[in-house]
Amino acid sequence: MPAWYELKDPNQVDSPALVVYKKRIEQNINFMTRIVGGDTSRLIPHVKTHKMAEVVKMQLAAGISKFKCATIAEAEMLAQAGAKWVLIAYQLTGPKIDRMLELIKAYPDVQFGSLIDDRNVAKHLNDYIKGKKASWLIFVDVNVGMNRTGHAVNSDLLNLYEYVYKLPNLLLAGIHVYDGHIREKFFKDRKVQADQALEQLAVLYEFIEINGLPDPFVIAGGTPTFTVHALRKGVYCSPGTCLFWDAGYGDQFREQPFVYAALVLTRVISKPASGTITLDLGHKAIAAENPIDKRFRLLNLPDAELVSQSEEHAVVKVSNWDSISIGDVYYAVPYHICPTVALHGYASVVEDGEVSEVWEVTARNRKIVH
Repeated sequence: MPAWYELKDPNQVDSPALVVYKKRIEQNINFMTRIVGGDTSRLIPHVKTHKMAEVVKMQLAAGISKFKCATIAEAEMLAQAGAKWVLIAYQLTGPKIDRMLELIKAYPDVQFGSLIDDRNVAKHLNDYIKGKKASWLIFVDVNVGMNRTGHAVNSDLLNLYEYVYKLPNLLLAGIHVYDGHIREKFFKDRKVQADQALEQLAVLYEFIEINGLPDPFVIAGGTPTFTVHALRKGVYCSPGTCLFWDAGYGDQFREQPFVYAALVLTRVISKPASGTITLDLGHKAIAAENPIDKRFRLLNLPDAELVSQSEEHAVVKVSNWDSISIGDVYYAVPYHICPTVALHGYASVVEDGEVSEVWEVTARNRKIVH
């Protein structure tokens, strides 16, 4: 019996190629929904992993109504797909502000928002959009330890929150907390770390209550801490990678039920020396930011060892060299699926071992060209 990932006719797909498995995406959407107890209103999934309108439509059909993204192109893709609430998890500056205003004008029935962690940026944005009739939702981005973006938890954070609330042209909705630095292998350890991170916000909650400000809309975490934040009342969760899953998260977070739903199909293009084969699986086909032993795993050649990788080639050591032929097809699970997807212009959609359709990776570029 063929494995779940095998195409009945691999020649339907040239290589290297991104292949996605529709029923498995549906499974992962169902798992995501079950983790929040069926309350899809608590889900704000990130689209940075898949960047595809068809996946968004699947989520909309499952009752998910809010989405998070990282770029203006992803926000536009979401609006085109029918999403009505879109948060760009980024502090917008420069030309991005005008691009956001263009989006707001083009899609008046969509509520767009972005992040703020700086008073000067907030003032500039408020002043810039004055008179432009822009409904622009703002979340104050809070740094709880990742030290990538966000305002530190201190007295200035309280002042910033109140300052943004009083700006007449911005709509302060709440708080955004991304704790991507919390990646402990065991759930109990991740929970301790995530709990400690969110406990830092107690002083902000108290400030909001004392000053009579509206209760904040709190968005917390990504995929690693999804199962932790799902346990909290009144907190919205924004997992993303779990829609496709990958070897990196699959190895690390064993309690999460998600399944591989996206692979890269590759072929043997050379057998340059005994015990060594070369695949058409270079940097341009699969994410290569990790160490050499953490880039991909071949499902149907599990003992293969990646020796070197260049733009178009992956040189692999194998134990069954004599039984491998040039042209043989293998299926690779990326260790990091998000940047892997962005390397491909489209994905071949597999259902019951056949390619049923092709989906464009619409938002892989920074701008959707009309």
